[in-house]
Amino acid sequence: MTEIVRHAAVAGRFYPRDPDVLLAEVNSYLSRGEEDATAIGCVAPHAGYIYSGHVAGAVYAKVDLPQHYIVLCPNHTGMGQPLAIMSKGTWQTPMGPARIDSDLAEALKQQFSLLIEDREAHRSEHAVEVQLPFLQARRPDFTFVPIALGTGKFEILEALGEAMAEVLKTQPEPILMIASSDMNHYESEFVTRVKDHKAIERILALDPRELFDVVMKENISMCGFGPTVAMLTAARRLGATNAELVRYATSGDVSGDREMVVGYAGIVVR
Repeated sequence: MTEIVRHAAVAGRFYPRDPDVLLAEVNSYLSRGEEDATAIGCVAPHAGYIYSGHVAGAVYAKVDLPQHYIVLCPNHTGMGQPLAIMSKGTWQTPMGPARIDSDLAEALKQQFSLLIEDREAHRSEHAVEVQLPFLQARRPDFTFVPIALGTGKFEILEALGEAMAEVLKTQPEPILMIASSDMNHYESEFVTRVKDHKAIERILALDPRELFDVVMKENISMCGFGPTVAMLTAARRLGATNAELVRYATSGDVSGDREMVVGYAGIVVR
């Protein structure tokens, strides 16, 4: 039987295609000055590394990375199912294959029947892919479960979070939940920072309902609010007590364009 391989979709665009150049760039973002601490979940951005790599790197440098992950992302492409999981095979990056945790994926599907096996939603989606080289650089033996969310319904996101918590409670080893998300999109630096602060405030309060409500009420174009709501719901069920904003930046810091920016937040939940 031929193994399922999900080939890199954005190598050479969002991050370098050459493995040595990629590893060097990732390591440049992983400056680690303090002792790593265990975490339950995190929020990490998924833009091109030139814009948000230093924010994602700050998250992965701050956490004692376990061997196993659930990586939740928004569905930017609109392809495939609204709750799409892959439970077999590997994802290829320039740094080599990253293996899917089939046992964990099957447990999640059994616990939450709305998760549908679907490669199409993941085929061209970048938001999980750009996280993997950071994990490969720091924890080469890791396994993960990718989930792409194309739904914005709070009740479904909450139910997914509760299901993840139930599964994670039964696992013999620690599992880190990664919510892949950028923050507000394509407004001025001033507006974006104000909107992002409102969303970040709710994440730091570990309040998924309030995060959802403020994103809707304030029209905050945080693409990964769904993954973050699910991650926060699960984290609270698993006993999370605090969250820390590790780094915040906007694309304007790199491009110099302060009129149309995207915000990036790196947050660790413990």
